[in-house]
Amino acid sequence: MLAVAAPATAAQGGLEVYPATAAPGDRVTVDTTACGGSDTATGDASAVGAGTFTLAPATPNASNATGRFRIPVSAQPGTYEIVAKCASGPEVTGDLIVSVTGTGASVAQLPKGHVNTGVGGALGPEPTRTSAGVAALALAAAGGTWLLHRRARGDRI
Repeated sequence: MLAVAAPATAAQGGLEVYPATAAPGDRVTVDTTACGGSDTATGDASAVGAGTFTLAPATPNASNATGRFRIPVSAQPGTYEIVAKCASGPEVTGDLIVSVTGTGASVAQLPKGHVNTGVGGALGPEPTRTSAGVAALALAAAGGTWLLHRRARGDRI
């Protein structure tokens, strides 16, 4: 069975916030029927750090006003009150829960695998190549030392 999170709403005709739980950087949609059919509203998400936004009917005959804002990436986890004030007067509120992971729909995938940039990934998936490289360097160092030692004694090759 598929469970869907219900939007947060203050009361009938209140402010619906969805997703009700979101992560920093997510886009949030706010909807209300409290303003009437053709009325607009000014939304205030400054509690979460997003500032103000406009709610407007999606179509000329719509019974609701909708607006959007993005949660700042600097937002801290917690519950924040989102406010919308209709042009005709009513003010409605709804709660937004900011969590580290949000609803799970927009969780970023962490990178997997080894870094192929040199020293940082040197002991990656192929230890045979790494061992061969270390052995070649050791052989070159030993040969160089032997040649310098012979040269210092005066022996010719």
